[in-house]
Amino acid sequence: MRVDQFVESLRVDGRGLAEAADQAGLDAVVPTCPDWQIRDLLRHTGGVHRWAAAHVTQERVKPFTADEEEQFFAAPDDDALLDWFRHGHQALVGVLSAAEPTVDCWTFLPGAGSPLEFWARRQAHETAVHRADAEAALGRLPQWDPRFAADGINELLRGFFARRPQRLATDPPVSIALCATDAEAAWTIYLGPDGLRVVDADGPATLHLAGTASRLYLLLWNRTGTEGLDAHGDVPVWDAWCSKAAVTWN
Repeated sequence: MRVDQFVESLRVDGRGLAEAADQAGLDAVVPTCPDWQIRDLLRHTGGVHRWAAAHVTQERVKPFTADEEEQFFAAPDDDALLDWFRHGHQALVGVLSAAEPTVDCWTFLPGAGSPLEFWARRQAHETAVHRADAEAALGRLPQWDPRFAADGINELLRGFFARRPQRLATDPPVSIALCATDAEAAWTIYLGPDGLRVVDADGPATLHLAGTASRLYLLLWNRTGTEGLDAHGDVPVWDAWCSKAAVTWN
């Protein structure tokens, strides 16, 4: 996908997040994020948007320190919180839309062709997943273009988890094959004593799961379970993934 496509996804999902948050109300529980209410989701995502935009506008070659990051997450009281989120989201869309393709700044995942592509892609998926959290407070599941959802799966498997594959070490080994029914995309995840290995194919595996790219996207981000997917094999193997596959930036 191109940078402008990621930015457009960011624009749409940020608006969708705000609309769902407004409908649900700030006190609503976010079932996909234990201990969070909608206000916590807005504070987190609004802060991340400001944090990301600052890396691009300041052309930061190093990450902000923990103390420096506090400024981005200084959210207002409830009566101004939704507008604060919307302003930060709109500002990020503007920053990414106007940035020069050659802008150079810090990034933290492999797989992007440039820093601008990295930040557009990362913030598009950050916002999409958190839109799903806001929609979950209303009992709904969003859908995405299959290409975008498949890209999000690739970012998760080959970006976040490729940095520290040993975190997913499992003995005895297990494997999970995923097939997107609405896209030409499939993955086989191998978890063994040496950690994670991913192959872009629907190969022999302990567990086979098939569904739309959007459902697999939400599944891998631990936003839904295997219910509603076409599952064959040892379904409890999914617990091995869920117990280990927590996203971290460190």
